[in-house]
Amino acid sequence: MTDTQKSATLTLNGENYELPIFSPTAGPDVLDIRKLYAKAGVFTYDPGFTSTASCDSTITYIDGDKGELLHRGYPIDQLASKSHYLEVCYLLLYGELPTAAQLEDFETRVTRHTMVHEQMHNFFRGFRRDAHPMATLVGVVGAMSAFYHDSLDVTDPWQREVAAVRLIAKLPTIAAMAYKYSIGQPFVYPRNDLDYAANFLHMCFSVPAEEYHVNPILSRAMDRILTLHADHEQNASTSTVRLASSSGANPFACIAAGIACLWGPAHGGANQACLEMLKEIGTVDRIPEYIARAKDKNDPFRLMGFGHRVYKNTDPRAKVLKQSADEVLELLGVEDNPLLQVAKELEQTALNDPYFIEKKLFPNVDFYSGIILEAMGFPTSMFTPIFALSRTVGWISQWKEMIADPQNKIGRPRQLYLGETMRDYIDIEQR
Repeated sequence: MTDTQKSATLTLNGENYELPIFSPTAGPDVLDIRKLYAKAGVFTYDPGFTSTASCDSTITYIDGDKGELLHRGYPIDQLASKSHYLEVCYLLLYGELPTAAQLEDFETRVTRHTMVHEQMHNFFRGFRRDAHPMATLVGVVGAMSAFYHDSLDVTDPWQREVAAVRLIAKLPTIAAMAYKYSIGQPFVYPRNDLDYAANFLHMCFSVPAEEYHVNPILSRAMDRILTLHADHEQNASTSTVRLASSSGANPFACIAAGIACLWGPAHGGANQACLEMLKEIGTVDRIPEYIARAKDKNDPFRLMGFGHRVYKNTDPRAKVLKQSADEVLELLGVEDNPLLQVAKELEQTALNDPYFIEKKLFPNVDFYSGIILEAMGFPTSMFTPIFALSRTVGWISQWKEMIADPQNKIGRPRQLYLGETMRDYIDIEQR
C-alpha cells in the first residue's frame, strides 16, 4: 500500500463518509472499508469475496487480462524455463532468488527432512485400501502436529522456519506413501541422492524387486508441474490456510485445511475432470461430435481444461507446460493410449478452430498437466494430491507472511441475515 492520499466519499442517509484509497504496486486501487461499520453502521456484501482484498501481500501477482503470473515480480514462464522447483520455493519463502550458497543450503535442509516419523506408517494402515489419496493426505498431514512438537509455536520465528522446511520436504513422501498404499505396494523411502522431483517419482514408481531409474525428461516435466502450481495468489485454498492460521492454529493443521479445500472439484480437481472428459469422448473419431456439443449453448457439456476463470487471453503456465507435454508424449508415445490420442487431436482442433480462438478457449495448465500425469502412469485420483504437494510452498509462504503481519487478526466475515427475527419459544404441546 503506497498511497493513502486519495479517498472516496460514501453518502448514506444524508451523511458523508471518507474512505481511504490505497494504490498497490500493481493492480487496481483498493477502497479501505475497515472502519465503515464503526462509522456508518453498515457492512459490505460480497459473496465469494470476488471484489474484496482480504490482505496485503508481496508474494504473487496475477493480471488475468494480460495473462501474467508473477512470483515476487518474476514471470512464471521465466521461472519454469530457467529455474527449478526448490529455487522457486526459496523465492516464495524469502522474497529473493538465492545465491548459489543459499540454494545449496536450502536444498540440503529440505533433502535432510524428507523422511517421516516411522510411527506415521501406522496411520496409513488405519485407512481402507480404497480410500482416496486426498483423504489420506488430509488426515496424515493434520496428524503431523502429533509428531513434531518442536515446531508448533507460531509465535516463534525459528519454529515457523522448521515447520516450513518440514512440510515442503515431507509432502512428497506422504503423497507417495498415500499412492503406494492405495495400490497395495510397499512404501519406498526417500533418497538423498535424487533431486526433489526425481525423488518423488522414485518413491511412487520404484519397487524393491528391481532397480528403477528416473528418466530426466519425466523428472523435468514433474518439476515444471510443481513449479507452475507453486502459488496462485488468494485462491480458495490459500484463503482457507490464511483463515485457519488467523486463529493461531498450528502450521500442520492450517496446511491440512488447505488440502481439504483443494480437494473440491471446483478448485484442485480440474485436471482430473479434464481426463474424465477425455475418457467420455473415448476415441478420436468422436471429437467432432463433442466439439459441436461444446459450441451448443443448450448442451450442458463443457470442454474441461480449456479457458480459465482468471486468465482471459492465455494461461502463462500452459505455454511452458505444453513443451513438457510434447516431450513426454514423444518419449512415451501415444499409440497404445487412446486417451492421449484424443488429447493430442483435441488440442490441435481447439488451437485451430475459429470458435475457440474467438472465445479464447485455449488449453490451460490443467489440460497439459493432466496429459503428462496420465502418460507417466498416475491414476486420476493422484492428480489432486500432486497439486497439493506443489501448492504447499505457496500456502506456507502466505502463512508465514500473515503470521508476521502486525495487522494480523482473526478472520471474522460478516453476513446479510435474512432469517426470522426475534420470536418466543412455543411448548411442544401447543405447536
